[in-house]
Amino acid sequence: MAQPTIDPTFYRTAAEAAAAPVEQLAYVVAFDRAAQKNDAMTVVDVNPASDSYGRVVGWTDVPGLGNELHHFGWNACSSALKHEGHNMDGLARRYLLVPGLRSSNIYVLDTAPDPREPTLVKTIDGETLSAKAGYSRPHTLHCGPDGVFLTCLGGAEGDDDGPGGIALLDHETFDVLRAWETRPRAAAPPLRRLVAPQPERADLQRVGQPFDDRRRDRAGAAAEPEVRPRHPFLGPRGW
Repeated sequence: MAQPTIDPTFYRTAAEAAAAPVEQLAYVVAFDRAAQKNDAMTVVDVNPASDSYGRVVGWTDVPGLGNELHHFGWNACSSALKHEGHNMDGLARRYLLVPGLRSSNIYVLDTAPDPREPTLVKTIDGETLSAKAGYSRPHTLHCGPDGVFLTCLGGAEGDDDGPGGIALLDHETFDVLRAWETRPRAAAPPLRRLVAPQPERADLQRVGQPFDDRRRDRAGAAAEPEVRPRHPFLGPRGW
């Protein structure tokens, strides 16, 4: 029986990732703060041996103005090796899912066959995100056990101030499935901006304190917010 083809950029340990060939390209979003020009996904050559090292070698506009493209991610990454539910046959780190923080749209870019020329293949509009998951203001993406997790800062359309939460997207079609949380929104804790995948437990841990979240000392008095370091972006491998 033939074994499924596994993307060679999926690694079982951080040591394997560190020993792997370095990235040749980096994807960097560009946006116009004045919202007069289209936002874009740029491609930067990061190969020191290349004549175009450090230069923009690709550029893909997304439609509309004022999207404010934000923390994007891959459709799949090394965590797929630990998660049940993936169709591993042919699964590859290929599609970039790019949320617009202001527009609440999500853009799916295909980096194949030429990674220097990503093409827009799907747009998930903010109305769909709101109707199916009850959230808006998409912020950060993580590939995970049930699908692609999308943390959102806002509630449904018209309730952009929240509370937000996590929307679940299908691994293959990238359709919005539902809100990931099973608790009623009224019972949910205050929003944390970031989530940390824990593959061994097949769940997510919310990290980082919201602005109005106060710890209490042993006497019950309000304490200052806990300050925790933010996770650095460690590149497109998903670590």
